[in-house]
Amino acid sequence: MPLFKIIFRINLLFSCCITCLLIGFTNRVNCLELLGFNCDKNTYSPNTTNSPYRTNLNFLLSTLSSNASRTNGFYNSTAIGRNNDPSNTIYGLFLCRGDISMDVCADCVDTARGMIIQRCPNQTGAIVWYDLCLLRYSNQYIFSKEDANTGLLLHNTQNVTDDTARFNALLEDLMNNIMNQASNDRSGKKFAVAEANFSTFQRLYTLVQCTPDLSTFDCDSCLSNAVSNLPTCCRNSKGGRVLYPSCNIRYEVYRFYNDSVAPAPGPPPNPPPPPPVPTTSSSKGKDGISERTIIAIVVPVVVSILLFLVALFLIIRRSRKRYDAVEVTDGSQILAPESLQYNFTSIQAATNNFSDDNKVGKGGFGQVYKGTLPNGEEIAVKRLSRGSMQGLEEFKNEIVLVANLQHKNLVRLLGFCIDGEEKLLIYEFVPNNSLDYFLFEPEKQHILDWSRRYKIIEGIARGLLYLHEDSRLKVIHRDLKASNILLDIDMNPKIADFGMARLFGTDQSAATTNIIAGTYGYMAPEYAMRGHFSTKSDVYSFGVLVLEIVTGKKNTSFIESDGTEDLLSYAWKQWRDETPLALLDPIIRDSSVRNEVIQSIHIGLLCVQEDVDQRPNMASVVLMLSSRSVTMPTPNKPAFLASSKTESFPKEVHFDLSTSNSTPASINETSITELYPR
Repeated sequence: MPLFKIIFRINLLFSCCITCLLIGFTNRVNCLELLGFNCDKNTYSPNTTNSPYRTNLNFLLSTLSSNASRTNGFYNSTAIGRNNDPSNTIYGLFLCRGDISMDVCADCVDTARGMIIQRCPNQTGAIVWYDLCLLRYSNQYIFSKEDANTGLLLHNTQNVTDDTARFNALLEDLMNNIMNQASNDRSGKKFAVAEANFSTFQRLYTLVQCTPDLSTFDCDSCLSNAVSNLPTCCRNSKGGRVLYPSCNIRYEVYRFYNDSVAPAPGPPPNPPPPPPVPTTSSSKGKDGISERTIIAIVVPVVVSILLFLVALFLIIRRSRKRYDAVEVTDGSQILAPESLQYNFTSIQAATNNFSDDNKVGKGGFGQVYKGTLPNGEEIAVKRLSRGSMQGLEEFKNEIVLVANLQHKNLVRLLGFCIDGEEKLLIYEFVPNNSLDYFLFEPEKQHILDWSRRYKIIEGIARGLLYLHEDSRLKVIHRDLKASNILLDIDMNPKIADFGMARLFGTDQSAATTNIIAGTYGYMAPEYAMRGHFSTKSDVYSFGVLVLEIVTGKKNTSFIESDGTEDLLSYAWKQWRDETPLALLDPIIRDSSVRNEVIQSIHIGLLCVQEDVDQRPNMASVVLMLSSRSVTMPTPNKPAFLASSKTESFPKEVHFDLSTSNSTPASINETSITELYPR
């Protein structure tokens, strides 16, 4: 066989092996990439694993999973309730991306089957989106119906920097073309892809898909709705996705779908002229092989190796790309861990390799550094201590839930980074330090006049109300104190440090723990003594904080001239003696509003009552702060936890109630965080 044919076949075999390896690797990685999920607000009852609804749901999901390897990427089914009971009838479907094999589809659906029960354990309907498939069920009829009411928008944080107008125009043209192809797809998949050159070295790749049960009109309508969201979420981004229950679109500047579904390439260029016949003067190697032959062997091999390395680098880079998620639902946001991940190298550069000059604080989890991203955005990076025992999955799940908390009076979590033993939390940077910095420093106290202090009290109350009642899950902060309230440029308060927060379901109101972690003086007595915590535990901490804001004095180091060694005792004494204004910080007396001061003290004392049931909830607190006509109950004597020697107690405590002798495990200037999976 001629030598050039041998060389050609070797390179062809090598290239095919590379292609197969990369496609297989890509499919396996992407199949397990959870993009987002959404759970219905309604739950089925009773919440037991053998309830009629749960039994039907298990049967339905099993049916969907078993058909994933025998269908063309789409299947729907119905589990009918016993005796045709409509309350236990469930409708379900899955949709796999149109370019993947049945085996990969089956893997993705089976993974989604386990995840949808884990994420939405007792909801009447739910949907999970993976990179290669979606799985959905509902107690409402969902077949052959366009649904764009709930969804997920994702955009690549990297932007196109050159000729953005032409990029956006090209994207719009490609999307319009393949929308029509998909809605009229005669193969039954309602799936289409397209690509085009954006620049000499860069191409744009697009994909659209509908569930095949949609009509041509409904498919076109759903895709049009999705495309109309691209300018909002993804303008100038190098990649973006819009995911709805009944259709989805995506674009990237790299090929993310299999070559087999790509449009047919144009005609090949004319073949080059044959090489000249070597003359007798051609130099040869030691074995009589000409230099031309050696080059013909070496160059293709080197090029193939370089192509392999470049492709592998792009796949690894692609798997690390960070996407930001945007809310497209009337409920809570839908975020996945992958949408929040930052690259460790970029955070290292942003913080100047975590230099001491960039250090701005220390929390219960570790050091906090200021950083600046390449786009100029300032961030706060919390570098968790390496001794943390929290598992990787628990860490990610907690990140997702905290990142879903979006309120103007909460510090916004931007994302996280995991690199080996390094665990980083990335927050928005709040420039004005923490409340205690202004409240307890004599030279700074005058900056917080009464109007600002009252505004801070109102802001903290609204932030807590959101955590307790307005977010998708109840969140108990468990470490509310002055040092965990950050102030923005306008002195608006933002609750920070959720390292010890606990997450409750909507029907859960209280819990008990053997591990007591928190800050002495702010902990409610039922929590400090018995491990019982609830929203009323946070209410107690809020009451202590209100009294600190009014007096300008720390509750943990309070000593008055009359010998009173506890802020709550002193506040109760002044209230009982009908001299509440004696509590007011003298430095702001001239700027104060008498009624607001008395009202704040009244609310603070209501919040620190010993009886949990007598404390108001945060909805009542917000109402009392915003209305002058609300009749407030008379406060009862607060709980007193201080001893006769306050300084003999640690400021931060960490008890284990599971042992017979509970003793403080650590005494320092930071809160002790419960470093256990939860």
